[in-house]
Amino acid sequence: MTIRVVAKNQVKPEKVQEFMGLCKNLVEETLKEEGCIEYGVYQELENPEALTMLEEWKDESSLDEHLKSNHFREIFLCFQSALKKKLK
Repeated sequence: MTIRVVAKNQVKPEKVQEFMGLCKNLVEETLKEEGCIEYGVYQELENPEALTMLEEWKDESSLDEHLKSNHFREIFLCFQSALKKKLK
């Protein structure tokens, strides 16, 4: 059974382009990970500050490894300043 993740983000208006740039790098690196089936970021047309990441993983172990990866941990810290509400 695969694991699916839907991560909704509300980004500060002045940080949308920066956030999208960070996401582009994250997507490129994450798609190389073993166990990653799908990983993408999507922007709402009506609300460009709403960005959703859709992920699919082979199993929970693959997702756990992703969350420990250097590229995720580094970008996660950068995400914090771009969001209207901090991630937990």
